[in-house]
Amino acid sequence: MKEVLFKEKFPQLNLPECNPRITEEEGRLLIFDSIRKKHLVLTPEEWVRQHWIYFLVEKNQYPKGLLVTERGLTYNKLQKRTDILVRNQEGAAYLLVECKAPNVPINQKTVDQAAIYHFKLKSNFLILSNGFSHIFLKYDFSKNQFLQEKNLPKAPFSH
Repeated sequence: MKEVLFKEKFPQLNLPECNPRITEEEGRLLIFDSIRKKHLVLTPEEWVRQHWIYFLVEKNQYPKGLLVTERGLTYNKLQKRTDILVRNQEGAAYLLVECKAPNVPINQKTVDQAAIYHFKLKSNFLILSNGFSHIFLKYDFSKNQFLQEKNLPKAPFSH
């Protein structure tokens, strides 16, 4: 893929640069997922997801072993997949990251989709991101509502 086309489809995001391992196989670009330990087809959404994994693990000390990507769940007989799920040390859902491609706006549809995942998993935090815009939400279980936060929550462990 020509570099200009690559940068258009996979732009520099509003996240730390992660220098992912990208290879080409049978005319398709693949990106290495360090959580699943395998190469995946590089899509714009996967580009955002891999940047978030890097940001959580390498820049914010989230333990890699607590991250799960593309976890399946069922909601109203529909199969859904969370982009990134971070569990706490007890195994409960701590943080959900819903990733969209850079050209997809974060809107009410995105919030509704992430809320379905939250409803099933009961996570403390949600992040909605297209790589450029990020919305950080904390769930207040006593008020049964999301509150917008300014920053990424701390990693789910105490020292």
